[in-house]
Amino acid sequence: MTLLVLLSAIIAAIAGASAAIWVLLRVRHRLPHATPNSRSLHGAPVSRVGGLAIWAGALPPTLIAPGGIPGDSMIGLICALVVGAISLQDDWRGVSPARRFAVQMGASIAWTAAILSTTPEPVASRLALLLCGSVVIAWGTNLYNFMDGSDGLAALMAVIGFTAYAIAALVAGASDGTAAIAYVAIAAATLPVLWINWPPARMFLGDIGATPLGFLAAGFGFAGVIAGVWPAWFPLTVFLPFIADATVTLSRRLLRRETVWEAHNTHYYQRLHRLGAGHRGTLAVYAGWMIGTAMTAVTLLAFAPGLGWLAFAGWCGTGALLFLAIDYHWRHDATSA
Repeated sequence: MTLLVLLSAIIAAIAGASAAIWVLLRVRHRLPHATPNSRSLHGAPVSRVGGLAIWAGALPPTLIAPGGIPGDSMIGLICALVVGAISLQDDWRGVSPARRFAVQMGASIAWTAAILSTTPEPVASRLALLLCGSVVIAWGTNLYNFMDGSDGLAALMAVIGFTAYAIAALVAGASDGTAAIAYVAIAAATLPVLWINWPPARMFLGDIGATPLGFLAAGFGFAGVIAGVWPAWFPLTVFLPFIADATVTLSRRLLRRETVWEAHNTHYYQRLHRLGAGHRGTLAVYAGWMIGTAMTAVTLLAFAPGLGWLAFAGWCGTGALLFLAIDYHWRHDATSA
């Protein structure tokens, strides 16, 4: 894979996404809007299908990349389009949680099966991996969508996360396929979207943006582990800020026996925003965490992979301290009120 090919993918993705954004902005009064309610962090309706621009920019350079798309990656992209279709329908007129989850789970199983189709593992081990991979991809799909509630957060995570994937693919010598091109294309196509989603946001990603991004982040991460491109700690560390916030929040809600599929505003990033950080402050805190985890993961993969799990534990500790601080101030403010 040459630098020229990567550069071409970046230019094509940015150009495609920019053109799509221009169209979306011109017709945004006709698009579905996110209407503020008691759970939202916004005070005015905002168009919410900006994620369409990401796929308009990312798919063309990925599909025409030299060498073609590997079988499991092509199935992954097809499954992502299926997930995107149900997400777009949800953005436009709403879809029941059961139907949405059924499509996501089916797509996750299909991609996991494709990833495992060439592995030499025994049948029992392959079935265990099928179950594990399907759950991981389905959870990644949803947690990413859960975290798309504050300006710039999900778009910035995509730029940082998929850039880290691209660098890691090259570091690991996975340059004979098109994986790095796909990662670069997604990251580059998200850059113009980040610009319009930067606080104060003029357009949201919507489910059509956040849900397929989570699906691909988890799916590519799992595929890389199975193929030996990177250890399991690598994608976990790269996307740790989103994984930790969504997983801890869901666990707390389950313990309180709350209805977990209903919208809420108890994520740590949401509470940080409501404590006074606002969109810009919340983005600054999480951006520092995202950059730190991604840089650590890429550096250790290249120079000291044996320290990966230790670094992952260290960043989990950093996240725990952040969450404890938010919890403390949240309780203190509630008591003062």
